[in-house]
Formats: sequence, structure tokens, C-alpha cells
Amino acid sequence: MLIFDDIQLLMNSKFFNLYGSYGFFGILSLIKNWGMTRLFFPQARIVRFPIYVRGKSLMKLGFGFTTGVNVRLDAFNFSGKSTVLYIGDHVQINDSVHIGAIECVTIGDFTLIASRVFISDHNHGNYKDIDFSSGPNTHPIERALSSSPVHIGSNVWLGEQVCVLPGVTIGDGSIIGANSVVTHDVPANCIAAGNPAKVIRTFNSLTNSWVRA
Repeated sequence: MLIFDDIQLLMNSKFFNLYGSYGFFGILSLIKNWGMTRLFFPQARIVRFPIYVRGKSLMKLGFGFTTGVNVRLDAFNFSGKSTVLYIGDHVQINDSVHIGAIECVTIGDFTLIASRVFISDHNHGNYKDIDFSSGPNTHPIERALSSSPVHIGSNVWLGEQVCVLPGVTIGDGSIIGANSVVTHDVPANCIAAGNPAKVIRTFNSLTNSWVRA
């Protein structure tokens, strides 16, 4: 009876749940990542390595930060600001996300970002105004960088392979559908999807439901 009770305790334990989810080698990887997180990103919940970070001194990463593998965070001091990438508390970004900032990218608390998402506040060249250095005869890598701040609110959910382009604001509580390209602002508490992304549903607080836009 004692042995049976011990087995039941093990099956109900957090360790057994982790083992069932990750397996033996997965748990070893988790332990390694936890240790490296404590060393290099002590404010984070867990950072899964490898992670590629350039310009860490220009970033502010919030408490409880969580990443998948192969995340790339780039921050460059083109604007003279001491911080150009702000990530709030309890933000989770998944595998192969790329975020690039030279002016200002902010991500609010409790935002969830799926895999292979791209977020950038800058571009090689200026295609909205007259700019002779941005013509097709100039090599793209040689075109002067242009930038416009990106703001992603709190409780936002960005689906798989979303692209968020310079100058965009996404309001609190909004959802961006998978494979969408966000070129214009998205209000709070909306669902937007498509290329370019358009609002398809809004949240009605009176009926507590998402309704067609």
C-alpha cells in the first residue's frame, strides 16, 4: 500500500508532469537553460538558449521574461537614446522571434508572441518621402536607415509569423492573426488579420464577446 501511495504521489507531482512534457533530456536542457538564465538574465523567468542579443545595454527586459530558442534581439544606438527596446513584465516570446530597434520598440506586460514573428521600428531606406539615396540603383544595404516607433500594448497576442512594421501601434488586449503584416495602427481590444492586417472583430464588453467589425 505504501508503494502504491508513493507512485500516486509521483504521478501527481510537478516533476512527473515536467517529465511527461519534456522527457529526460528535455529536463536536462531545461535545467541548463534555467542556470544560464540566472547568470545572464536574472530578472527573467527562463531564457532558452541559444539566444542572439546585440546591444543589451540599450534594452530593458521586464520581470518574468520568457523566450523560446533562437530568439534574436537587436538594439542599436542610432537615436542617441539610452534605451530603445522596452519589454514589459511577464512577456513571453517563442522560437525564432526577431525584434530590431534603433529608435523605440515597446512591448507591454503579459503580451504573448508566437514563433517566427518579426518586429522592427526601422527600414533600409525611406519610401514615404523624397529620398534620392533610397532609389533602386542604390544597394539596399547602403540606403540610410529610416525609423518610426513601434508600440505593442499589454495583453496583446501576436500569432505565428506576424510582421509588425515601423510606426505601428497595437492597442492593449488585441490579437493579430497568424501570417498577418501590420502596416497601420490596430485599436485596443480588436482582432486583426491579413496582409495588410485589418480589424475583423472587436470585443463587446457588454456582451463579453468578440463581434464582427
